[in-house]
Amino acid sequence: MRPEADPAAVVAGDRYRITVLTDGLVRLEYSEDGVFEDRASTFALNRRLPVPGFRVLDTGGHLEIVTARFRLTYDRGPFTTSGLSLAVRGGVTTYHSVWRFGQEPQTLGGTARTLDNADGAIPLAPGVVSRDGYAVLDDSRSLLFDDDGWVAADNVGRTDLYVFAYGHDYAEALRAFYAVSGPQPVLPRWALGNWWSRYHRYTAESYLELFDRFRREGLPFSVAVLDMDWHLVDVGPEHGSGWTGYTWNRELFGDPRAFLGRLHDEGLRVTLNVHPADGVRSYEQAYPAMAAALGRDPASGDPIAFDVTDRSFLKAYFEVLHRGLEADGVDFWWLDWQSGPYSRVAGIDPLWMLNHYHFHDNGRITFSRYAGPGSHRYPVGFSGDTVASWASLEFQPHFTATAANIGYGWWSHDIGGHFFGVRDDELATRWVQFGVFSPIMRLHSAKDPFLTKEPWAFPQPARDIMTSFLRLRHRLVPYLHTMNHRGLPLVLPMYHREPDRDAAYEVPNQYQFGTELVVAAITEPADPRTCLGRVRAWLPDGVWVDVLTDLVYEGGRTLYLHRDLETIPVLAAAGALVPLDGQAVPGNDPVDPAHLEVLVVVGADGEFDLVEDDARTPLRFRQQDGVVQIGPASGATGVRTWTVTLPGFLGDPVASVDGAPVPGEVRSGESRTSITVDRVPVMATLRIGVGARPRLARNDVAGRLFTLLNRAQIEYRTKTLVLDAATAQRSLAVRLSTLQALDLDEPLATAVGEILLATTD
Repeated sequence: MRPEADPAAVVAGDRYRITVLTDGLVRLEYSEDGVFEDRASTFALNRRLPVPGFRVLDTGGHLEIVTARFRLTYDRGPFTTSGLSLAVRGGVTTYHSVWRFGQEPQTLGGTARTLDNADGAIPLAPGVVSRDGYAVLDDSRSLLFDDDGWVAADNVGRTDLYVFAYGHDYAEALRAFYAVSGPQPVLPRWALGNWWSRYHRYTAESYLELFDRFRREGLPFSVAVLDMDWHLVDVGPEHGSGWTGYTWNRELFGDPRAFLGRLHDEGLRVTLNVHPADGVRSYEQAYPAMAAALGRDPASGDPIAFDVTDRSFLKAYFEVLHRGLEADGVDFWWLDWQSGPYSRVAGIDPLWMLNHYHFHDNGRITFSRYAGPGSHRYPVGFSGDTVASWASLEFQPHFTATAANIGYGWWSHDIGGHFFGVRDDELATRWVQFGVFSPIMRLHSAKDPFLTKEPWAFPQPARDIMTSFLRLRHRLVPYLHTMNHRGLPLVLPMYHREPDRDAAYEVPNQYQFGTELVVAAITEPADPRTCLGRVRAWLPDGVWVDVLTDLVYEGGRTLYLHRDLETIPVLAAAGALVPLDGQAVPGNDPVDPAHLEVLVVVGADGEFDLVEDDARTPLRFRQQDGVVQIGPASGATGVRTWTVTLPGFLGDPVASVDGAPVPGEVRSGESRTSITVDRVPVMATLRIGVGARPRLARNDVAGRLFTLLNRAQIEYRTKTLVLDAATAQRSLAVRLSTLQALDLDEPLATAVGEILLATTD
C-alpha cells in the first residue's frame, strides 16, 4: 500500500484538499478542523500515482484545476452545489456532463451486497462509469487502515469524494479504479471449474458416493462445498441456534480427515460453510482452547461472543477455530454472514472485516458476500439465496455484468436458484447454461428433498444438455484462466466495448465473456409454437460466428437470436482464437491439459496468448496467408497434442512443425473443419495452413429453416408456405415481402428472419 499521494498532485487550503490522482480522477476532501486523511481506506490503498499534467488557475473568487479530461471549479469554501463543480472534457459535450457537489450521478450501476430473497431485479449501488461522463465514489465513511494493519472508523465529519471524469472511456475509468483500489487477485485455476453445493444432510459415505456417481456420469467438478450440516446443528436451547458451528458432526462424518483426503484424491478442493455470528458456545470442541486463548475460564461455560472488532478474538478466531479444520483438509471458507453491517464499533462492518482478514489469512481465495467498493480484492463473491424463478434468472446476466462497473468480477450465483419457485426443467437447463458462461459456476439448492441439481434428476433432453454444458465449463478453463490473469472482470457489459453506440446499452442479457466471446443468455421460456427461446442481442460491426452452432452473422445491428434448449448464443468475431481443453470429458482437477483445442474464426487477423501459471503460448492467425501459428511456448517443456477447429469453415488444413510437414488427423463436419496433431514439442512452432484469405462458409439457409419449421408446432400448410417463400429464387426484398404477407406470429417471424437475414452474402 502507498496511501499518501505525491505532494505534487495536491492543491490544498486550510479546510480543503484536492488531489489530482490521474487526468480523469480527482479526490476532493473538506474538513472543518483542517485535518485530512492519508491512511488507506477500504477503497483507496494506493494514492501515490504518477502525477498527471494539470493546470491550476486562480480567477480571483474561484480556483480552477484543468486536466485533459476535466475542468474543476471551486470557490474555496464548504462544498456546495453552487461552489464546487466539474465539467467533463473530451468526448462528452452535453450539458449533462457537468457534475455539481450534492448531485447524485446517474451511473450505469455497480452491484449489491446480496441477492438474498430476490425474485427478480433489485436496486444496485453506483459504479464508476456513467453515460453523463462522470461518477462519484463517496469514501467519507469507509474503514481505515492504521500503520500496523488494524482498522479504525474515526473519520467522522470529513468529506472524502473521488470523482471519476472519464467521459465514455469506461476502460480507463476501470483502470483508474484498480490503480487506486488495487487489482483483482488471480484466482487459483481450480476455482474456475464446476462447484457442487447443496444444503443437505450428507454423510461422508453419501457425499463420496455422489462424487463417484459424478465420475461415472462424466460430470467434472473442481470444488466440493459442504453447507452447514457438516457441523453440529442440533444444540440445546440454552445455547441458542445451531447456525454457528465449528465442530464436526461425527454421526455424519466419523473421520473428517479421511473424508477430506478422499475428496482431495478425487482432484477436488473443499470449502465449508460458516455462520460466525453466534460466536463460540461451550459445547464446541474448540471451546476450551478458545477460552484459554482469550484468558477466560473454560469451566465457566460462558459463551464467547463474536467480536470482529477485538484483535485478540480475531486472532483466536483464525488460529483456534479454523486452523485445526484446515489441518484436516479444508481448503477455504464459505463465509455466510447474514447479520447486518453492525458491530460493537460504529462504522465497522463485520462482513468487510471477515472478507479482508479471511482472504489474507488464506492468501488465495475466500467465498463471501459483497461489502462495498474494494471488495473485488477478496474473491469469490457469494450472491446469496435467490428464488428459483425466471425473474431471478432474467436479472442475473445484467447483475453480473454491471458489477464490472465497480471492479467486481467474480460473482458466484446459486445456479438454478436457492429456494421457492416451481419445478421447471427448462428454467433449470437455461440457468445451467448461463452458469457455465458466468464467472464462477456453482450449482446450489436449499434444504428440500425436491430441490436438487444433479443432471440425472432431470428427464431428457435436460439431463444430457446439462451434462454437456458442465463438461464444456471444464473445457473452457484454459481460456478462463488466461482471462483470470488479465486483471479485468471476465464479464463486461457490451457498452464497455462501444460506449457511444446506443444499442450497446439496450441488451441487458448480453455481455462480453473475456476478450474473444460474446454471450447472450436466454432467460425466458421458449415460445410454445416455435419451441425456441429468444433473446434480443446487438452485434458490433464485423462478421460473427456462433461457436456452438456455426451460424454466421453480419454485425452492426440489433436482432433477435433464437435457440432450442440444446444451446445458447455464444459468438466470436472474425479473428477470434479460443483455447479449450482438448478432452471431451475433462477430469475434476483442471490442470494444464496435455491436449488443447483452439477455436479459430477465419476472416481477420487474430492473436491470443494462452497464459498458464508457469507458461505462455502465443496463438496467432494471419488471414492473408491463412495460417494458424501456435508456439513456441515460454516457461514450459515436454510435448502437447493440438487440435485446431475452424467453426463455420470447410477446407483441407495441413500441418507443419518448425517448417517440416507433419501428419494430422482432419475431420470435416457439415459446418466446421478440425485438424489434430499429436505430440508437438512445446518449444516448437506448429503451423496449420488453411489456404490464403479463407472465407467462412455460407449458412445453409434452407436446411436450417427446415429444421426450425419441422420442429414448430404450427399448421403444416404454414410450414410449406414459409419454406417456399424464404427459399424461392427471388430477390431478398421479394422473399421478405412474401413472408410479411403471411401474417406469421411474431416469434415465428423473427425466428425465420434471423436465419434468412443472418448474412446477405
